[in-house]
Amino acid sequence: MNEIKLSKKERELVNQIDKSNLPKHVAIIMDGNGRWAKKRGLPRIKGHERGIKSVLSVIEIAKHIGIKYLTLYTFSKENWKRPKSEISHLTNLLKKYLKEHQEKFKDDDVKFNTIGDIEDFDEELQELIKRTMKNTKNHKGMKLTLALSYGGRQEILKAVKNIVKEGLNPEEISEKKFRAYLSNVPDVDLLIRTSGELRISNYLLWQISYAELYFTKVLWPDFKKAEFLKAIIDYQKRERRFGEV
Repeated sequence: MNEIKLSKKERELVNQIDKSNLPKHVAIIMDGNGRWAKKRGLPRIKGHERGIKSVLSVIEIAKHIGIKYLTLYTFSKENWKRPKSEISHLTNLLKKYLKEHQEKFKDDDVKFNTIGDIEDFDEELQELIKRTMKNTKNHKGMKLTLALSYGGRQEILKAVKNIVKEGLNPEEISEKKFRAYLSNVPDVDLLIRTSGELRISNYLLWQISYAELYFTKVLWPDFKKAEFLKAIIDYQKRERRFGEV
């Protein structure tokens, strides 16, 4: 495992984890930035800025313990309904993150990926995304995926349209065949949502069919390494039967 700085509590939590029973794919709905800021009398953008620190913390600890796939719900289709000033700030934060972490992706051997409609964003961000994916395509470490302008229903609808466009016979369409038309991420083992909301919010609807769900009241800007480790420990206490006895 890569060496990172951990507190005593974090080391104790890491020691509780069974490395042979890790979720392969962890997906996170990062919720609560706005409420975190409001509770402190700050503008919403300050919550998003603080949320970036949680992103960095979670990526670091996920890679440290050996998670293979980490997918973060970064910007949904519905987020386009937010005020233009907030959207602009969010996209600028993403640009800043990608610019500043090119070398770190290389050093950590992280493979960068996105799902969703990146063409909805401005050309500068699109080029940054494409460049980061190109620069990390041969990396063998954790695969970090950002869901950008993403919606689960839209993803499924797009897959159906492409199948119709190709003129496939209904008898030819199996689950495996249909899966090939969806985003390039594996089925989710553990889905985490912060801030106390008990919703899926149109996220990876096909891929979470048998995911274990973990909801926490912790707001995203306060969700750091220890909180992520608690979610993994909780996951390891569950018995996954996939519909079997």
